[in-house]
Amino acid sequence: MVGHYWLRNPEIAPLELKNQIPGNIDRIEAFVKKVHDGSVRPPEAPKFTDILSIGIGGSALGPEFVAEALSAACPPLAIHFIDNTDPTGIDRILNRLHHRLNSTLVIVTSKSGGTPETRNGMLEVKHAYEQQGLNFTAHAVVITMLGSKMDELERIEGWLAEFPMFDWVGGRTSEMSSVGLLSASLLGIDVRALLAGAKEMDSATRVHELKRNPAALLAFAWYAAGNGKGEKDMVVLPYKDSLLLFSRYLQQLVMESLGKEKDLDGNTVHQGLAVYGNKGSTDQHAFVQQLREGVANFFVTFIEVLEDRAGPSIEVEAEVTSGDFLSGFLQGTRQALFENLRDSITVTISRVDARSVGALIALYERAVGFYASLININAYHQPGVEAGKKAAENLLGLQRKILSVLKGADQPLTLPALAEKADAGERIEDVYKILRHLAANRRGVDLHGDLAKPGGLTISFNGPASV
Repeated sequence: MVGHYWLRNPEIAPLELKNQIPGNIDRIEAFVKKVHDGSVRPPEAPKFTDILSIGIGGSALGPEFVAEALSAACPPLAIHFIDNTDPTGIDRILNRLHHRLNSTLVIVTSKSGGTPETRNGMLEVKHAYEQQGLNFTAHAVVITMLGSKMDELERIEGWLAEFPMFDWVGGRTSEMSSVGLLSASLLGIDVRALLAGAKEMDSATRVHELKRNPAALLAFAWYAAGNGKGEKDMVVLPYKDSLLLFSRYLQQLVMESLGKEKDLDGNTVHQGLAVYGNKGSTDQHAFVQQLREGVANFFVTFIEVLEDRAGPSIEVEAEVTSGDFLSGFLQGTRQALFENLRDSITVTISRVDARSVGALIALYERAVGFYASLININAYHQPGVEAGKKAAENLLGLQRKILSVLKGADQPLTLPALAEKADAGERIEDVYKILRHLAANRRGVDLHGDLAKPGGLTISFNGPASV
């Protein structure tokens, strides 16, 4: 069941969901009000000062984009994201928050509760709290599905709060759910306007007349540009700094939805639509040279914002402001591409505010759905992602076997001998890469010999032996 558009219009939702959706928004706003006024506070500080959001994929990209696009210059709380399982990246964020960890609200977002990257980030952050003698659960909020592993953990440990994810909302379409609304509301963003903008766009994209339906027009433009086979990449160029992360957000929404091996009839079709981007006018000093004169394997989407800034602008030249230059660069780049027969689409909004950002998100969600229908694929599953996760689990299982063999060995082993004892079969390269990683991180593995000649290496273990 796919119903992310019910999140902004509960009236069209199934009867059993009509009250759940607005009730959850009310709960979020009530919680946020208490955080802002200090009624909900950390034990060691008068108020929360920071948010640390832990999630990956749709649980991070949407909230990051909206925070970047709509946060005020001095929001009620500062926000930070752990959106990977990279130890150095985690350390960078924790070091930045070191002296404010006692006033940091942690939001852990995982639909299933079993996503390894999110779980790892949570455990790393929990350890950091313990190192400072702080109670992690008194700072922690979870967004998850009822009955998930994370839901069970929250109930056992008694976290500060829990907000629901729904099984009918996919990660890449979850920005209008608790996933996006909680952090946005904490940042002081008008989430009601965000929802209203998305609802308005949903209505506009239900119009049956093609020329009056913006999402259908967008989907047909993609289809025409790539001959219905994604033969050209989508280059997204928002001409506004606050929309820099829009291309990253669209990468998941578009590529995870449309990049499929099989169509709905089981035929092998290898469909997809690659997305990348920067921002204007930075793009002119980066890759527009290739766009105009290089390989014509793309079409550009310009995001034009009419309003330069909230207040007046100075003139940097006679009768010309900085914003005039930005607009001129957009129109000039568009014209230069047109002259060389390069395709482009322009999406124009009046200003970057909650309503327009909500509408932009809904526009592309709906366009993805239309395009998927045109090419006869399922936009709402991701078997390739699951395949990658299973392969990673397999490698970690092999790592455990390797360590078990090494801990039990009474003398150094050659790479082929270790691979055989670990039942690795033909996966000797995997064994080598696992060993190299363990050795580089001082995990008790010693590699003797020339790393450039793996066949001549011997391997030993210098840590504690297995019990």
